Amino acid sequence: MQRLFVAAALAAFSLLAQAQAWPAKPVTVIVPFPAGGGTDAFARPLFAQLTKQLGQQVIIDNRGGAGGNIGASMAARATADGHTWLMGAVHHAIAPAVYPKLDYSLAHDFVPVALLASVPQVIVANPQRVPGKTLKELLAQLRAPASALNYGSAGNGTSHHLAGELFKLQTKTAIGHVPYKGAGPALQDLIGGQVDLMFDGLGSSATHIKNGRLKAIAIAGTRRATAFPDIPTTVEAGVPDYQVSTWYGLWAPKNTPPAVIERMTQELAKALAAPEIKAAWTALGADTPALVGAAFGEFVAFETKRWADVVKAASVKLD
Repeated sequence: MQRLFVAAALAAFSLLAQAQAWPAKPVTVIVPFPAGGGTDAFARPLFAQLTKQLGQQVIIDNRGGAGGNIGASMAARATADGHTWLMGAVHHAIAPAVYPKLDYSLAHDFVPVALLASVPQVIVANPQRVPGKTLKELLAQLRAPASALNYGSAGNGTSHHLAGELFKLQTKTAIGHVPYKGAGPALQDLIGGQVDLMFDGLGSSATHIKNGRLKAIAIAGTRRATAFPDIPTTVEAGVPDYQVSTWYGLWAPKNTPPAVIERMTQELAKALAAPEIKAAWTALGADTPALVGAAFGEFVAFETKRWADVVKAASVKLD
């Protein structure tokens, strides 16, 4: 009995030592999308705050491509010592349904750490190419015989893409899809008038809505965003079933020491409670649901099933 007690004490001491020793060097967070997109809008302020707390630099490594799958694959193969993490998004819950030959598994190659932010999607338009201001007017334009509107997305199989397909299903409209390598490039072309619409996370469109470069048609949810009280919801506008959110989370590569994951979870909670982060999240229209560890993993499993059903119903095929 005494030996068992000593062994347990030594194991606990070892875990505590691991947590206290971490991080021993700069920490890398792989953001699997190009700079300037919605994930970046949350990653940069959050990990700047984490840098202050940890005393080690937290480096954001943007690795875009294949709807977020290239960066996720890199993170899955990273050394599991707590110095490399993946900040993924709803796109990664969608990926298994549209990419049948993924070389990583979100469920098996990673440990879910925490849900960092959840943002309602917003239907945004180029003001010069879409004259209507309301969802009713947009639908009238889409249903006109000569309509040829299109929408940009962060890539095939991303939430932007499937949000557009879901909208088409529920409104019985036809809109062309133009995939990009990330939300940032898609937004720039939307602002420039190369595409007409986008079904985007409010976080990445917020600044462009405020400065008038984009026109917000409707929030895809049941309640208006605190930072944008003048934008009506799809429920108010007569399309009650169209409710879509973009969420962002953190994962650790499989076999990352549990004590290090626990320490990161604690540091994230502290960072998300910081006044400057709370203010930034409010400005971006985001909530921070308290989902960590296994509860976050269960949420991701639910989202994976939900979007697989949408892919099937819309007969989504990669272009």
